[in-house]
Amino acid sequence: MILKELKSLEEMLEQLPVLQELYPSLTIEAYEKDLINMLPNNQYGQIAVFEGETCLGLTGYWIGTKLWCGKYLEIDNLIVSEKQRSTGVGKRMFEYLAVKATQENCTMMALDSYTSNFKAHKFFYNQSFAPKGFHFIRVLKNEGIR
Repeated sequence: MILKELKSLEEMLEQLPVLQELYPSLTIEAYEKDLINMLPNNQYGQIAVFEGETCLGLTGYWIGTKLWCGKYLEIDNLIVSEKQRSTGVGKRMFEYLAVKATQENCTMMALDSYTSNFKAHKFFYNQSFAPKGFHFIRVLKNEGIR
């Protein structure tokens, strides 16, 4: 297994099939449009784990700053291909991002998870994550929410 930072729009777009395991309705057009909006901020990145040319899992991450915690790294859309779960792929990405967050002088790492995703919660606990609060949302437009 090789972990790689995906640096270009093209590299990220090539991994669409893995993202579609989580978001089956995500089209290449919508994914490209979202990435074009996200990448210029220079605070969004992606990493992926490969075996040969096959992507086994990927995650996006944001580096930001908030008043209550200072600089932080937020894990975004962690996906491990269903056939690769429990093989160390997710753990490898978490370890890499923990080093990156430390190098970036972040005070913490964060992630959001659907309340019904119990298998993922167990994994997150095993990676030393714990719930700190609630992430409240107010939907203003159903279209575009995956």
